[in-house]
Amino acid sequence: MIKAVVFDMFETLVSLFEGRIYFGEDIAADVGADPKEFRKEWHAIEEDRTIGKYTIEEGLRIVLKKLDLYSEEMVSLAASKRKEGLKDTFSGMPEATLELLQELKKRGIRIGLITNTFSDERDMIRESKLFPYFDVALISYEQGISKPDQEMFRRMTQQLGLKAEECLYVGDGGSNELFAAREAGMHPVQCTWFHEMAFDPHIPCPILDEFDHADHQMEILDFL
Repeated sequence: MIKAVVFDMFETLVSLFEGRIYFGEDIAADVGADPKEFRKEWHAIEEDRTIGKYTIEEGLRIVLKKLDLYSEEMVSLAASKRKEGLKDTFSGMPEATLELLQELKKRGIRIGLITNTFSDERDMIRESKLFPYFDVALISYEQGISKPDQEMFRRMTQQLGLKAEECLYVGDGGSNELFAAREAGMHPVQCTWFHEMAFDPHIPCPILDEFDHADHQMEILDFL
């Protein structure tokens, strides 16, 4: 019997492709960097940004100094534009997202969050109207580890006070999360409702035929 639904955040509850997007190539254009060189250095410290070693601003300083493009003005510009994009991400949240969380609460189903995020994304999540719905929120920037590390899933079940088989895991599939959830003993479901919004090279995960799918938020209720 399913007693909890554990969600991914981006491309699951909200989409980074909503509104003013601001990805690595956009930062590169603003700071006058070669996109390939910027992407190489930015990705080199992605894990460190994800597990809380560097804030977004610190990461930008590291990369811009390596590219000999550093100025505090450029750091502020890129950081502020990321925040503007994230505001669009959360303000553009589908009503169906909240409707699903509200219905789960009505049914007495516990709600968890496991998300790989940077410092600014963490701040936005905690300030969002989504946050009060989570019984347990494991944010990589705070946890010091990231998906698909099995420890994230162990911490979730431990803090929920449930067995893994009592948990449904819902995510778009990025970071090998569905495979990790299955390995942990949860029932993984790939959500596809944001899939058509994504574009190369940022498509987080293709459709994976080996998993159950949900094309609309409320279809998650069918798996309970």
